[in-house]
Amino acid sequence: LFYAGDYDEVIRNVEEILAVDKSRAYMNRLAGYSNYEKKNADYDKASSYMEELFKSLPADRILWKDHHYMARILLRKNQNYPKLADELSRLENQLEREEGSYASASAANKAKMKPALDELTAKTEEAREKVAAANKELDRAFEEYNLVLEMKPEDRAVMNEMATNSYNTRRYNQAARIWATLIDPENAKPEDLMQIGRAYYIGENYKAADSVFSIVVSKEPGYLPAYTYIARTYSRMDPDTRMGLARPKFEKLLEIAQTDSIRNENEMVEALKYLGYFHMSKDEYSKSRDYYNRLINLNESSNDNKISGFNGIGLIELRLAGAEKVNEARLPFLTRSAEAYEKILAIDPANASAKNQISYIRDFEASVRKGINPNEIKGIIRDAASKQPIAYASIRVKDTAAEMMSNTKGEFKFEIPSGSEVLIISAKGYVAQEVPITKSRVYNVNLAK
Repeated sequence: LFYAGDYDEVIRNVEEILAVDKSRAYMNRLAGYSNYEKKNADYDKASSYMEELFKSLPADRILWKDHHYMARILLRKNQNYPKLADELSRLENQLEREEGSYASASAANKAKMKPALDELTAKTEEAREKVAAANKELDRAFEEYNLVLEMKPEDRAVMNEMATNSYNTRRYNQAARIWATLIDPENAKPEDLMQIGRAYYIGENYKAADSVFSIVVSKEPGYLPAYTYIARTYSRMDPDTRMGLARPKFEKLLEIAQTDSIRNENEMVEALKYLGYFHMSKDEYSKSRDYYNRLINLNESSNDNKISGFNGIGLIELRLAGAEKVNEARLPFLTRSAEAYEKILAIDPANASAKNQISYIRDFEASVRKGINPNEIKGIIRDAASKQPIAYASIRVKDTAAEMMSNTKGEFKFEIPSGSEVLIISAKGYVAQEVPITKSRVYNVNLAK
């Protein structure tokens, strides 16, 4: 019946037999297999039958196929794990934001916010429990794969299946290690090595990823995907661009990609955006502007490229206006910044970011023309534990595009739009803080990890 595919009949027969004769525990095997294989699979029942099989039979009567089925059953049972993990991440981010708002709220508002915050906390905890339970069963699934490989050493089909399922359940480093055992480094195709490197990259094992991508480049000096991922890897290793690790990698990517700017447009766009931002963050505005202009002119028919380029130029001029000490001398920078954002609106009249920036610039310009800076704020962002300054922290006015980054000393100073109510202070690795805007013009903030 099993080999004929009549799985429901197999299950009925097994249940009838086990109801009168528990000694035939090996029958759990067929019931477990059948619950997995049938059209409307029941993975809970399948795993229960397999657990009973493992519990009832001595180890020498357990087949490699039993472990293989158990691994597959547990994986199918938890096939929604990525969605569970994404939902948990969403809830945790939302909870972090709400806790920040709650911490800075008045006593009266805290009382109003508390029920919703408690409900969100409970939902987040429930999601954590679901993810933890799924992870426990998935870990067991990979233990079962290892037991299969103990019985069938170097079974390439099983190893590849294990690696693929490791990747699909976000065990990226495990997937990379298994795939690495399946190739001959001397004769491996670039695509196979890239698969391993990308798994390490997504798993945030950047040194291992870089070493694999570098092997690809040594074998195929013109292989563009490897240069792309090397640049991305170094960008991840230096997320605030403080050390400039990724700059030469993106310059190399641009050098390779520009040999065919039509075919390699996406890679060129990525490199130009990074290099434009990098030089702007270092106050090297001339170099930054050159990269953004290249982006604008790269493809006459690409509005996305033009919008990104004009946005970069607008930010450069706005930063120059903020850095200018003489009030009147700020006006030309503000005019050029507004012109850049107007060009974005000419392409995309509904572009909300450009509209917000223009509104901000007009407020800035009005205050300059009055000869005062009523909306200028400044301060220092520090680590709450060490009291050391935090470089490149983001200071953003909530619900606007107005934003400034702290300098290497943790200092910031910029104009905020009229009527601004809340600052959002954030930095990589730190919990974001919402700070109410008062009559004070100085905001020194300590961020906790």
